[in-house]
Order: sequence, then structure tokens, then C-alpha cells
Amino acid sequence: MTQVVVCIVSFRDPPLIAHCLAALAQSTFTDFEVVICENGGDDARQRLAATLPNRLPAGQPIALLEQAANLGYAGGVNACLAARPDADFWWVLNPDTRADPEALEALVERLQRGDCEAAGGVLYHPNGRVQAYGGRWNTWCARAESIGFGAPVTAPVDPRFVESRMNYLLGACMLIGRSFVATAGLMRDDYFLYAEEIEWCLRAQAKGLRLGFAPGARVCHGQGGTTGSATSLRARPPLPIYLDERNKLHVIRDTAPFRLLVAAPMAFILACARFARRGAMRQWKHAMAGWWAGVCNRRGAPTWLQ
Repeated sequence: MTQVVVCIVSFRDPPLIAHCLAALAQSTFTDFEVVICENGGDDARQRLAATLPNRLPAGQPIALLEQAANLGYAGGVNACLAARPDADFWWVLNPDTRADPEALEALVERLQRGDCEAAGGVLYHPNGRVQAYGGRWNTWCARAESIGFGAPVTAPVDPRFVESRMNYLLGACMLIGRSFVATAGLMRDDYFLYAEEIEWCLRAQAKGLRLGFAPGARVCHGQGGTTGSATSLRARPPLPIYLDERNKLHVIRDTAPFRLLVAAPMAFILACARFARRGAMRQWKHAMAGWWAGVCNRRGAPTWLQ
């Protein structure tokens, strides 16, 4: 039997974790365990621990890491991987997801074909519309495209077309094999939050690794449930806007630095157009601060983040 470790990075939301685990309990693939990293501090970790069962109803164990510091998203994923280094696969899953029962089985089957080292599935919103089948990164503009965005979740999709287009998996749901981590290494934790999965996948592909797509792996994603990025642009808080703009430039610098002289001005122009068009001037200021931090190669948690 194949052992899968489900890696969940949480931030101060036990009800969200409970919903995620309830969906996992319905999985048709049962050979897995769950490891959770709580990034919200010691009090948040204790509150989460008080609500967590030791096992799912079918017996799969649930472990909460001992760390109390905020490691960021990538740091939390890396901590989960390090806690179970002998797993066959690691399923990186956002806490604001509800996986369909067949999702994990479809992802494992895709990796077991042997022609890819990591795979994603169909992320869809609660309204039944696709968030993404996978991602396409535009290096010259420092922008990401969600393949399949807005399609009905029931619409037929050609896996070969998706795999030919995508060059990264979305971090909300990706199944990672041992050879992926052994060759590409861990996620970069100096991104703290946002775009680290893009850099990880681009780095892996540069080393000859391949990405797969499993259309039967459907996962409902309440996008931005932890960070607040799901709200309208004019109501969005500073952190996701700042880090989103900053880290896009980090992806360029870390994967295609010779394109930064073109990508940085393009990112500036696109951000101005995006926020000005919606009259989100307060958010535009956060975006420009993030853009400048990216130009200056500032990394890790923002100094103003408490």
C-alpha cells in the first residue's frame, strides 16, 4: 500500500480545519495520515489541539506539529514534509478546501503511472465554477494564468491539453512524490506566503521533473479563506496584496533573472491598471509597497507584520 501524508498549514481557524478533515474522512483512498502545522502562535495551536481528534473515523492518524512560530506557508509545508520524511507521497492541501471523495485516489493513480513527479487536480469554487486545472506562469509580465478559470466543474477537460499548457501546480492542492523533493529540494520559505509553489514547480521543471493533471481529482476551494484574499479588491487587507506583488518579482529573480528588467516595469503597469480600474487606491498603495519590496529583493515576513 502507498502511504500518503496530507500536509495542512493552518492559521487560527479550527472550524476550517474541521470541515477539511470531514471531507478527508470520506476519501475512497484510505492509506494516509494527516499532519498539521499551526502558524497562528502557541495559543492558536492549543485551541486547535483541543478540537482535533487523534484519528479520523476510519483510523487515519492526525498529528499537530509542536512548533509555535509562524513559519509562513512554505515553511509550514516544509515542516510537515520533514515530520514524515519516509512517505511515498505528500498531499499539500489548503485548510479551506473540501476534497471530493475520489480526489486523492485520482491523484495517486496519476503519479503511479510514472511519467510525472507531482500532480494537481480540478480546483473549483463553491459556486461550481473552476478556479484552475493548473497554472501558466508568464515570465515577461510576472503574472499567473489559471487554466480553465470559470468553466463549469462538470465540463469535460482534455488532460493532455492541460499538461501541455501548465508549468506550475496551485498550492491549494498538489500531490508531491519523493523524487520531486529529492531532486528539486524544499519550498523556499523566504517567500513567506504566495507564489512559492510557482517557483518550486519552475525550479523542478528546470531540473527535468514533470507535472501531471488528474481530472478526477476535484477539490472545492474557498479561496482566501485564511488570508482574506477572497474578498472584493477594494476590501482586501494589506498582507495578501503586498506579498502577491512582491513575490511575483521574486519568482522572476529566482528562475529567470535576465528577464527582471522587463518584468518589473510590466508588473508595475499591470498593478496600476488593475487597482486604478476598480478605484482601489488604498490597496494600490499596498501593491506598490510590495512591488518596491520585490525590486529591492526583500524577503521573509514583512517587518510590519505582527
